[in-house]
Amino acid sequence: MDSIETRHAVLEARMSAHEKECANRYQAITDQLNNGDKRMTKIEYWIIAVFAAVLLGPGAAAEFVKKLLGI
Repeated sequence: MDSIETRHAVLEARMSAHEKECANRYQAITDQLNNGDKRMTKIEYWIIAVFAAVLLGPGAAAEFVKKLLGI
């Protein structure tokens, strides 16, 4: 029968591998959330521009977009 020390060493190695895999997955999730945040910001700007176009007309929306982009 395996000694306690041997089982402990095996479990320690498995736990270490598990922690590394979890760290990689966590990093991938964090990267995806950061990329999604950038896309969401772009979508928000488009929604604001469309909202302005609907409420104020295309001319006012064009001026708003120019100011938003600094043109």
